[in-house]
Amino acid sequence: MALSQEQVSHFCREGYVAVPNLFGAAEVAALRGGLAELKEGGVFTNVAKGSDAGTTKQNLQICPLSYHHRFFAAFVFHPRVREAVPQLVGDPAYKMLDQIFLKPPRVGAGTNWHQDNAYFDFADPMVGTAMWIAIHDATVANGTIRFIPRAFDCLMPHRHDPESDHHTRCHPPDEDKAVPVELEAGGAVFFCFGTPHSTTANNTDRERAGVAYHFTTVHNQRRELLALHQPTQHQHLKTYGEAGKAHGPIISGSEYSAGAREYDCDMEAVLASETERLAVVDARVSH
Repeated sequence: MALSQEQVSHFCREGYVAVPNLFGAAEVAALRGGLAELKEGGVFTNVAKGSDAGTTKQNLQICPLSYHHRFFAAFVFHPRVREAVPQLVGDPAYKMLDQIFLKPPRVGAGTNWHQDNAYFDFADPMVGTAMWIAIHDATVANGTIRFIPRAFDCLMPHRHDPESDHHTRCHPPDEDKAVPVELEAGGAVFFCFGTPHSTTANNTDRERAGVAYHFTTVHNQRRELLALHQPTQHQHLKTYGEAGKAHGPIISGSEYSAGAREYDCDMEAVLASETERLAVVDARVSH
């Protein structure tokens, strides 16, 4: 089991749980290599808004993510992901959304307080989980993610965030209870769709990135399915938004096909080959 019973209980009670070192050195190198290729491809968008946006304020995002890179599409087929997610949401679990945020050194801006359910609109915020993975060591100094525990039951009022080009934000009354989660690269934190969370500015001399995946089960389908918002082609992979398919790639349960159903290929094999290839990319750009 990827998560202990104590970790599952913490998730259910507090609305989040940190899992240090969920992924090892090989995965971290591949995440960094994939990030390097995304940067080189110029697909990040600065979602920060304001008079200083683009010069002294940058919050770089790709959402959805997996259509831009085979490795990030395949990462949800990692055995630790396929073990951990069903422990929190049940089977069959599927990925409904993915995104990545990059905060450049010194000018990296945060993302203000919000609840994911303000976007997803599930009746029960505990039916889904986000998995946020630290690509670099995430610290208070470089703006790591933070949470308000036990605040997931009710959806707070959300309004357009004037500091972002499209995000919404809320103003939690108990912000003083916020808990920052520091993680070494490869660590992850899971949090339910109702948990208020935010990040702060990166005040260090090094960039910091985190990648987030969102999961629920095929039994919990929202009105406007994010899984169907996708282009017709993706990195030479068949996409999963076919007629009659009301959810994204299934990663667990009796319907699991290692990606054959959704992408018409073995995504476990894609993950293995991309992890090996991107380690070489990371070694090249790091030295």
